[in-house]
Parts: sequence; structure tokens; C-alpha cells
Amino acid sequence: MSDDPVLRVERELGLFLRRARAASAGVARTVHPELDASAYLLLATVALTPGTRTSDLADLVGVGRGTMSRQVTRLERLGLLTRTPDPRDSRSQPLELTAEGTRRLAHARAARQRYLRGTLAGWEPGELTHLADLLGRLNDDLVQQDDLARGDDPARRGEGAGDPVG
Repeated sequence: MSDDPVLRVERELGLFLRRARAASAGVARTVHPELDASAYLLLATVALTPGTRTSDLADLVGVGRGTMSRQVTRLERLGLLTRTPDPRDSRSQPLELTAEGTRRLAHARAARQRYLRGTLAGWEPGELTHLADLLGRLNDDLVQQDDLARGDDPARRGEGAGDPVG
């Protein structure tokens, strides 16, 4: 094993991401047995930003609008999400969770939080705060690096990095 800290971070993040994907799939199934992990993210995003549009979700997640439209349609068929006509823009259909979607998402979040609390029960509060701070910094840096790679410098526009999904 290498002592190079970047290689250690890469290895640990890889392992973390594999475990997180597996856990996310499980959480998604607690919302609905036919739901996959990516759909859970969409529901969580709509819950945080009611009225968001399909195109906004597509841009946020980095998929095509057609792909996102199919995912949103699937969530509608499962009774978890609804599109409502926008009286100011006939092309726009703001998204909102249904009462059932809200209930199921809350149940899944509670289960996820119980899991995390159990996993982190042996950690000191200061360690958790430090971990959260470092993860926040990493997320901000990843967004900034992605923006720079696309030639889109948020500092030039006067905007900060960040992810509205949280």
C-alpha cells in the first residue's frame, strides 16, 4: 500500500462510494420496492426544492432531459411525484411530491439516519463535526473542479460552489 495521501483518499473514497451505492439502493427500496438509488436522489431534490422542473433536475444530475423525463414519469406512475401546470409558462411543469411520496421519503430518511447514528455511535462529536467539515470542503472543491474543467469559473461569476441537494 502506498503512503501517498492522495492515493489513500482515492482508495478510501472508492470503498466508501461502493458501500454508499449499495446502501442507497436499499434506502430507495424502502421508499418503493421498484425504486432505484437515482430515483431516491430525485425525490429528495424535489422535496428540498418543490416546484423544480424536470429540466432543472436533468441539469443538476447531468443527464439528458429525455432521460430525466422518463424517470419523472416513472415516479409519477408510482404515485410519488406529480407535475403541475405552470399558469405563467405552458411548457413548464413544476414538480412536487405527492402526500404518499412525502410520507415514504420521510420514512426512508428516518431509516437512513438511524443507520448513520448507529454506525457513528462510537465517534466523538468533535470527530463528526470535523468529518462533516472535511466532506463539505471536498464537495465544494469537486464542484469547483468540475466548473473549471468545463471552463465555467464560479468565482468569475461571483457565485460560490455548492450543491442544492445537500
